[in-house]
Amino acid sequence: MRKTYRLQIDDPKRVKNQLLQWSRGFEHVVWLDSNDLKDAETDFEAVLALGAQAQLVCNSRTALEGLQAFREEHTDWMFGYLGYDLKNEVERLSSENPDGLQFPDLHFIVPEKLIFVKSDRIEFEYLEEVAGHVESDKRSIFQSSESHGSSETTEQIRISLRTTKDTYFERFERIQQHLQRGDIYETNYCQEFFAKDTRIDPWNCYHKLNELAGAPFSTFLRFGDQFVVSSSPERYLQRKGNTVKSQPIKGTAKRGNTVEEDNRLKAALMNDPKERSENIMITDLVRNDLSHLALAGTVKVAALCELHSFKQVHQLISTVVAEVPEETSLTDLIKATFPMGSMTGAPKVAAMEIAEEVEDFKRGVYSGTVGYVKPNGDFDFNVVIRSILYNAALEYVSFAVGGAITAAANAADEYEECLLKAKAMRQVLEGNS
Repeated sequence: MRKTYRLQIDDPKRVKNQLLQWSRGFEHVVWLDSNDLKDAETDFEAVLALGAQAQLVCNSRTALEGLQAFREEHTDWMFGYLGYDLKNEVERLSSENPDGLQFPDLHFIVPEKLIFVKSDRIEFEYLEEVAGHVESDKRSIFQSSESHGSSETTEQIRISLRTTKDTYFERFERIQQHLQRGDIYETNYCQEFFAKDTRIDPWNCYHKLNELAGAPFSTFLRFGDQFVVSSSPERYLQRKGNTVKSQPIKGTAKRGNTVEEDNRLKAALMNDPKERSENIMITDLVRNDLSHLALAGTVKVAALCELHSFKQVHQLISTVVAEVPEETSLTDLIKATFPMGSMTGAPKVAAMEIAEEVEDFKRGVYSGTVGYVKPNGDFDFNVVIRSILYNAALEYVSFAVGGAITAAANAADEYEECLLKAKAMRQVLEGNS
């Protein structure tokens, strides 16, 4: 059981900063922030989950079976992630590429402490055994500095590209051969940027990345020495009652330096036949995934190729909704839809096989999802893109970017799009200490 306490606040942004800084003292931290973007349609503006009353850590092959059992035992709030390589459990696939981060494929916690930011108030929902901490926690939170770490660079971070430009072009041509043969219609080809023997301040990184991107599914996650710092604009899957919703992204353009240039870039993206066809193809894949569980006739495309503008990029986002039987479980939905189509391609299994063949790193949490499950079974999960991953014990930092490759794609354009997507993470790390 949880006890709830409410407190009025005057400055939500300041309180958010204080909450995140205060979280430095905890080994298990999940922070989710919609950045006040109302079209995200989230249950709260932000939430901080702290401590682990129980946790599940496992790798592919038995992970979803473990998740189902864990959920049946703990019908409380759950926070955590599903790594992309759970594909090997959902389908008959494997991952043999190098893994510099070494995160588990699945990690969930039942938090001891929950703090929600809701407009003009914060709500504390603490397990009974820690409810006595509320007053002292309140004092500590409001005494916390808003400082996000030193602004002085103490270490030059050397970011390396796992894939050289020449290699990217060679592998692009290999993908084109598959496309020309009709093996696939589209695959999402990703590449890794990384730094070894490197120490960063993840809280500082999150603050900088969030200031740059301000995305609706932003995430800061710490599980011991493992960190996810994310400015994701994309929702993988949300459930409210018997309604599920997925919002795949395909189609990216940079922001303009003037209003006129920005409008021109928006119009070009909206009317680009290649970008629209990529989006429509993945939207159709998501429709098909959901149809495996949905009630007959309930799968609908609520929005197709809708333009959304963020601080650094414009995106084309589609929205697919469906009704599922009440008894449909979280793991049922994961098995039917994971990994998300925007990070795989079509047909899904063949596209993942080809991506694994041409990529030279294990995606891990990248291309996976972070989110939460409520006591009533409702849930919301993002897509882990535009994210920095860090293993403090290994002193290894990584971020990855990718793009959809179709028969109409141009290697130079796709490579430049990857660099655009990498810009914010690189900017954060090169200025981070």
